Amino acid sequence: MVGLTTSIGFTTEDEIRVQGYRLADELMGTVDFGSMFYLLVTGRLPGHGEAVLFNAVLVALADHGLTPSALAARLTYTGAPEAVQGAVAAGVLGAGSVFLGVFEDTGRMLRASGQEAAHDETEVRRRAKRIVDEYRAAGKRLPGIGHPIHKNGDPRTARLLELAREHGTVGPYIRLMLAVQEEAAASASVPLPLNAGGMCGAVLCDLGIDTSVLRGVAVVSRAAGVVGHLAEEARAPIGRSLWTLAEDVVEYRPLR
Repeated sequence: MVGLTTSIGFTTEDEIRVQGYRLADELMGTVDFGSMFYLLVTGRLPGHGEAVLFNAVLVALADHGLTPSALAARLTYTGAPEAVQGAVAAGVLGAGSVFLGVFEDTGRMLRASGQEAAHDETEVRRRAKRIVDEYRAAGKRLPGIGHPIHKNGDPRTARLLELAREHGTVGPYIRLMLAVQEEAAASASVPLPLNAGGMCGAVLCDLGIDTSVLRGVAVVSRAAGVVGHLAEEARAPIGRSLWTLAEDVVEYRPLR
């Protein structure tokens, strides 16, 4: 069929190429997985600072306890330990507006502002206020703002900002996201810190990651954590205990 193309990769009898690079000779043993992932989604290898930030994003969201994704994976593994891939899939299928999908939601919010054309602090503040006002007027929750546990500040956010400043990768989207958080918090009655999902979304926008794959980056990151939970489930299972706990604490109340 004429006209179908791909730049990702191809294989011959003698070599494998990915985005123009010889996989075995130029990439294996030379680039880390984060840089390889960046190459796949952007078509180029990252610079040093970009690689540091991209890898930091992947590390930031890999795991933070018995989250819904970890619970879904463990319980699925309890029922089908012979199909670990099914348990991994169960763990990441719930990526959405509450968990893991914040990357994408934040990116769409920021890029919809046309932030790339803003060159001064006054314009950044104006756009941040417009975003907050529009979301509140529509009764919608601002993506990337607030955290149920880290009410006084997400430690991952602080570290990502520190790294971005250190490596000169603070761009217009990070600046806008920081301004959105300040604008939202200034008129709120409860603490509204910038959470890791929001910061990661802004970082990835400044790194040039396309909006359509932002959630995919979060999913790849969390998949590593899910596999870790499954490795632990295999050697020290808690799935059946979680199932029993649910049966013990959830009261059955018939509708009639």
